[in-house]
Amino acid sequence: MQKTIDTDEVSRKLRSDGLDLERKRILVTNFLNTDQEKDLKVPPNCEGLGRIRHFSCTTSAGWPPNPLPIEPACKALDTVPGKQLRAQVFQNAVCNWRCWYCYVPFVLLSAHRRHSQWVTAAELLDLHLGQANPPQVIDLTGGQPDLTPEWVPWMLDEIRSRNLEKNIYVWSDDNLSTDFFWRYLSDSQMSRIVDARNYGRVCCFKGFDEESFSFNTRADGHFFSRQFKLFQRFLKLGIDVYAYVTLTSPTAEHISDRVVQFVDRLQQLHPNLPLRTIPLEVQVFTPVHPRLNEVNERALYNQEVAVEVWNRQIEERFSTSERNKTITEISLSTGIR
Repeated sequence: MQKTIDTDEVSRKLRSDGLDLERKRILVTNFLNTDQEKDLKVPPNCEGLGRIRHFSCTTSAGWPPNPLPIEPACKALDTVPGKQLRAQVFQNAVCNWRCWYCYVPFVLLSAHRRHSQWVTAAELLDLHLGQANPPQVIDLTGGQPDLTPEWVPWMLDEIRSRNLEKNIYVWSDDNLSTDFFWRYLSDSQMSRIVDARNYGRVCCFKGFDEESFSFNTRADGHFFSRQFKLFQRFLKLGIDVYAYVTLTSPTAEHISDRVVQFVDRLQQLHPNLPLRTIPLEVQVFTPVHPRLNEVNERALYNQEVAVEVWNRQIEERFSTSERNKTITEISLSTGIR
C-alpha cells in the first residue's frame, strides 16, 4: 500500500515552491532532456518552456468524441471548429496528486529546479508571439495550475494589455483539489476571469467514486466529494466551465451501479452537466510504463467497461437533439451569481 498524500499540506508547500508572488512569476517546466519530451510529436518550443499540442476530437472506438477545447476556443475566436486544434502549452511545475496514469514524469511535478524556470506571464507571451505562426490558443496546464491560480488572471491581463483578447484564447485545467482560487484571488481577479470572453476551464474528476479516486490519485477518498463542492462553486461564479472524468478503477465489481451513481451526482450539480463532461481514455505514455503493475493493467481494462455504462447513461438520460448539440450550446446556467 502506498502512503496516502496529505493533500492540504502538500498543496501549501507546492504553492510556495511554484509561485513568486512578489515578482508575479510562475515556476514553469522546461521540457528539454526530460522523459516527457520523448512523447512530444514536435520538439519543445519557446526555449524549452513550451510545447505544441494538437487537440483532436477523434478518440478510440467506444469513447465519446472530445471537442475540448476545440469548440469553446473556436466559439470565442469566432472561427469554424475543425477536427483538430493547435495550442501553445505551458506547464507549471507542481502538482499535489500523483495519478499513476499521468503522462508527466513525477519529477516534473515537484518543483524540480533542474527542469523548470521562473517566468512571468509577459515573458511567456513574448516567447509565444515571437515564434512563427503562433497558435491562437494558450493552454495553461500542469501539474496543477490552480496551486498557482494567479497564473490565469496574470495571463489574461497581459493579453488584454496588448489588445489581443479577440486573437488569443486561454484554456486551463484543474484537478479540483483545493479552494486556492477563492482563497488567494482578489474579487477583481475573479471577476476578470468570469467576464473574460476568451477563457475556458476544464475540471477533471479523477475517478467515479471514492475507491477509483483514491486509487488514481493516492489522495484520501473524502477529496472525491470535495471535487463536487468545488465544481459547484465554479458553476455559481458563472465561469465557462467543462469537465473531464477518468474511469480507471482497480475493481469492476458493481461498476455499472457506481458509474450510474456518478452520473447522478453530476446531475445534482446541474441536470446538463453530463453533456459537458468528457470521459478521457487513459493511455500509456513513456513515464507511465515503469508504474504499470497487475492492478493498473486491470484498471485499463475496467475503464472500457465503465465507458460503456457511461455511454448508455447519456443515451438514456438525454434526447437525440440534446446529445447532438455542440458542447458550448449546453447551458450550465444556475441563475446564481
